[in-house]
Amino acid sequence: MNAHTHDDHDHDHHDHDHHDHGHSHSHGHDHGHGHGHHHHVHASPDDPRYLLGIGLNLTIVAVQVVAGLFAHSTALLADASHNLSDVLGLVLAGTAVWLAKRPARGRRTYGYGKATVLAALANGLVLMLVSGGLIVEAVQRLWSPPAIQAPIVMAAAAVAVVVNLLTAMMFMRGAKEDVNVRGVFIHMAGDAAVSVGVIAAAGVIALTGWNWLDPLVSIVIVLVIVAGTWGLLRESLNLALDAAPAGADVPAIEAFLTGCPGVTEVHDLHVWAMSTTDVALTAHLVRPGHDGEDGFRGELAHALENRFGVRHATLQIEKTRGDYCPEC
Repeated sequence: MNAHTHDDHDHDHHDHDHHDHGHSHSHGHDHGHGHGHHHHVHASPDDPRYLLGIGLNLTIVAVQVVAGLFAHSTALLADASHNLSDVLGLVLAGTAVWLAKRPARGRRTYGYGKATVLAALANGLVLMLVSGGLIVEAVQRLWSPPAIQAPIVMAAAAVAVVVNLLTAMMFMRGAKEDVNVRGVFIHMAGDAAVSVGVIAAAGVIALTGWNWLDPLVSIVIVLVIVAGTWGLLRESLNLALDAAPAGADVPAIEAFLTGCPGVTEVHDLHVWAMSTTDVALTAHLVRPGHDGEDGFRGELAHALENRFGVRHATLQIEKTRGDYCPEC
């Protein structure tokens, strides 16, 4: 990933000028490593916790699907879907960093980071389709519920509780510093709570024979999945359309740039996501009567990364507003 550095560091600046639509663009980003205390520290995809968590949760999904079909429990199948969503989340969290580290080459001048956005979009669509199928099945079973084999449901859900709690404990370390790790920890703890609910429902069915409780619980679980997936789907669709990421405060960024020394105007400002973790920005800054802009650009790029998480900033400095601007 590209990071930005101060001009007073000994790294070489790569402020490239290229001609586009008749005017010169200057890149204010340098290729080096940023200063970590201001950043979210993303766990490495080869972190064994990710691989172990994925393996354990895929095992849960397989056990719950087989047991759910055998025990005629849509609640167990819905819980399996919930666990599958977190397996996909683990894969995305680990893959995001791996893809971002792959070098840009050939026509892929932005690298492969956008693949994480497409994966998140596919993840959301698949979960919505699975949730729709489960809702249809559960509603049908409400009117004529099959006999539920409660002991099998309770045993399979108990395995899920244990594995989810173990996975959550693995991710306790680093949860405060790393947003990815924190997200995994919260999801795993939440999954354990959902599985406890499935066990409780199966226990009630065993005592009362209320088989309709199983499809009712599955509907509740599916609604929880849909509620979480809707946000993922909406955000990933926005990122696929190059909207500014949810955490990027565009008005604050514009106000910051406008308030920089000597800047009279900011226009043609674009903020978008290069991946699920990387934010990019381009902007034209009108700054009359100033020469030697390399140091100014370097400091701005560093400040944008530290204050707003923008790792890739391309800044064009203009002495007048007369420069060609197709959108102005």
